[in-house]
This record gives sequence, C-alpha cells and structure tokens, in this order.
Amino acid sequence: KVDLSSVLGIRRRPRGLLITLVVNWLVKPFSMTLFGWLFFKNVFLPLIGPEAADQYVAGVIILAAAPCTAMVFVWSYLTDGDPAYTLVQVSVNDLIMLLLFAPLVTFLVRGASTLPVPFMILLYAVIFFIVIPLGAGSITRTFLIRVRGRQWFEERFLPPFHPLTVLPLLATLVLIFAFQAENITTKLFHVILIALPILLQAYFNSSPTYGLMALFR
Repeated sequence: KVDLSSVLGIRRRPRGLLITLVVNWLVKPFSMTLFGWLFFKNVFLPLIGPEAADQYVAGVIILAAAPCTAMVFVWSYLTDGDPAYTLVQVSVNDLIMLLLFAPLVTFLVRGASTLPVPFMILLYAVIFFIVIPLGAGSITRTFLIRVRGRQWFEERFLPPFHPLTVLPLLATLVLIFAFQAENITTKLFHVILIALPILLQAYFNSSPTYGLMALFR
C-alpha cells in the first residue's frame, strides 16, 4: 500500500510532514531517553535495581526511535484523515527509518545505559522488518500496476487486504503479551513503573504536535 513515489507530493503541503518529522526524529527519541534515564536510573532505581534499569532504558529508547507505520493508516482512517497525505508521511518515515534507526538507537542506548546493544542486531531488524517488507510491497505494487493498471490495483487488489491491516497488528499484540505473560504477572509493579514515563512522554510529544498542527493548518 505504501507508494514511495508519493514522497514527491510533500511539496504541496510540507508543514504537517515537517512537524511530524521534527517530533519523530528530533524530539521523541531524545525525550524518551531523558525520561527513561530520569525514572529508571534515578527515581525508580531503588525499586527495580540497576540491571533491570539498564534493560528498561534500552527498551523505551528502542520503542521511541521506531515511528509507527502500519498503525498510522488505522489512526488516519479512524479520525477521517487524508489517506493520500498519510501515505506520504508513512513513506517518508519508512525511508528515514532505514537510515537512522540503527545508528540512533546505538548512540542513545550507549549514552543512557550500560546494556550493550549490538549495532548489527539493530541493522538486521531494520532489514527483516522494514527493508524486505517495504521492498516486496514496492515491487509488487509496481509490477501489478504496470501489468493490470492502477485502477484495477486500487479497486480490486487492495480492498481485500484492508481488513488484514488490523488483524496482524492485533495478533502481534496477542503474541507479545503471550510470550511475556510470566513477566507481566510476576513483575506487574515493574510494568506499572514502565508505563509512567511512556505515558508522560506520549503527552509530552503529542501536546505540542497537536498545537502546532492546529496553528499551521
């Protein structure tokens, strides 16, 4: 569904995209690093211990440095957003993530935690979860449009996949909670502590984003 050629459309309405990029890449990873270091390495350290603190700091940094892509389409649909502009935002973020995710996470984790995060592991994650799906989707899209036409692709090929965009995401959430069920049940207090800086960071990033979007719309 992601049309990489749609990136050229940012010239028409660049403000929203620029705000998104600034928040996603210049604010969110660094603010989450700050909140993670502040809470896990200082405020919560007596409650969780240094080993868990390092793991939690690294975890929230990885979480914050990976902008959501697939769910953006869902949020845009639920809020009656502009699907074409959403496509542009996702395409640009995917391209930037290819270049910045691994080095940015490595830099931030090394600065805020003593936990080693191998750069190659992050690079493999980018390849398997972003490069391969994005490349396969782009090749499939280009081939089918060339063979059958854009109208057939958008009206006949894509619609059956629309319900499937939510199901894999829900299945992923179920699997994550299933594999981490023991940790969730035995370390529920830690889960609550982890949620606090993440929630604070979400409001910290979304509030100015909403204000800027309202100001420049």
